[in-house]
Amino acid sequence: MIDAALDISLTKTKQSRLAEVDFSNIGFGKHYSDHMFVADYKGGEWTNLSIIPYGDIALSPANSALHYGQSIFEGLKAYKNNADEIVLFRPDRNWDRMNKSAERMMMAQLPKEVFMDGLKQLLQLDANWVPSLPNSLYVRPFMFATDPYIGVKPSDTYRFMIFTTPVGSYYSEPVKVKIEKKFTRASAGGTGFAKTAGNYAAALYPAKLAQDQGYHQLIWTDGKTHEFIEESGTMNVMFVINDTLITAPASETILNGVTRDSVLTLARDWGMKVEERPVRVAEVVEAAKAGTLQEAFGAGTAATIAHIAVIGHEGEDFTLPAIEDRKFSPKVLKALDAIKTGEMEDKFGWIYKA
Repeated sequence: MIDAALDISLTKTKQSRLAEVDFSNIGFGKHYSDHMFVADYKGGEWTNLSIIPYGDIALSPANSALHYGQSIFEGLKAYKNNADEIVLFRPDRNWDRMNKSAERMMMAQLPKEVFMDGLKQLLQLDANWVPSLPNSLYVRPFMFATDPYIGVKPSDTYRFMIFTTPVGSYYSEPVKVKIEKKFTRASAGGTGFAKTAGNYAAALYPAKLAQDQGYHQLIWTDGKTHEFIEESGTMNVMFVINDTLITAPASETILNGVTRDSVLTLARDWGMKVEERPVRVAEVVEAAKAGTLQEAFGAGTAATIAHIAVIGHEGEDFTLPAIEDRKFSPKVLKALDAIKTGEMEDKFGWIYKA
């Protein structure tokens, strides 16, 4: 349980927009819940904790986040379990990772109670916005600099906010991906492990080029040699080769995903052979040619498990086994959903009730 302790002021919306949502056809990120949580960092402390109606915010044209990119975010989901309770999946990991991002971006550290209490009280207020599985309520906590100052230095003030949006599937079908060997998502010494806005902006152009070629997303490779696989789109990427689950280790260029860690934990608990190690592009291509690449999938909050159907490499496409013939990724997706609904025992303490 998350015990609410902080005094958070509340201003309720005068008119709910819930009736505008068709929960049988939600889409992704098209509708936003009635309220949002806001906190401001000034004078070395977090102040003005409040929940207010969702809406636009005013910013100075000189806002330093707009000019110098001090902006970080997280993504997690709320669900309804079989008892019709609202639950969250490992939100403590998102809080911890947000502070790691803040440290790298020279931003204020966020106390756990501000993150957790703001999140809990917001969800309790907008409880009717949480759909039942397979749909969910996507939660977006984020922080940005608020100094109205044109000068390259860390901001002295910040705003932390949380808003939510009911969502359906992120991908409507198994995805077709291309191994990217020209553009780079992250380099050693950079900000690849942080969830900072600029990382995603830099990925838009090469992703668009791949989409123009008929692919849904990219598989990123290392920035130095392009010989090693890192991530896929906005997700960690995993492979099953000869009944072994293989993925690159989390590092300064690879995000330490919550879903990634959960998948690895379950695989080990089931006795599956797991290898966290550098993964060569050549190894994956050779396995695809030899027929020993049994599965490939992305693991991330938005999609949970995104099955990869086709991998493109240097003009050649490799088609993977049909989803119904795969053993591990459908099983782990079913298990994660079952833990969230309460159908499976939460033996790892991952579920928090809002």
